[in-house]
Amino acid sequence: MMDRFNDWEYSEIEEGRLTKYNWMVQHKDNLSLGYKTDIGAFTYINAKNGVVIEDFVQIGSHCSIYSISTIDGKEGAVVLKRNCRIGSHSVVMPGVTVGENAVVGAMSFVNRNIPDNVVAAGVPAKVIKDISHKGAKTQRRI
Repeated sequence: MMDRFNDWEYSEIEEGRLTKYNWMVQHKDNLSLGYKTDIGAFTYINAKNGVVIEDFVQIGSHCSIYSISTIDGKEGAVVLKRNCRIGSHSVVMPGVTVGENAVVGAMSFVNRNIPDNVVAAGVPAKVIKDISHKGAKTQRRI
């Protein structure tokens, strides 16, 4: 395990208020937060239609995760699968699943599903590399 997770504890989440790590959730009752997650400062999560963040997920700072979009009316649960990583300043739109061990590059706009074991980046995010044969290390619950 990485040393930074040795003293990891679930964050206390208050509706619409910054956590002690300076990230925020609206509709907190619809958020499922996994074990040993890492969410960067100033990330915003709108969980109105459900957001599932599985174990060992890392989300960079200044990200936005939306389960509803008031601009185009899209809505749906967002699922960030085990051990995926979302780069800083990225946006994840409603109804999207980011696959297990997937990496989303910084400043990406994710408006469609990202498969397991790939690197995706861009606006909109597209798969740019398959990492399934690289022996990707996955975190295990201890």
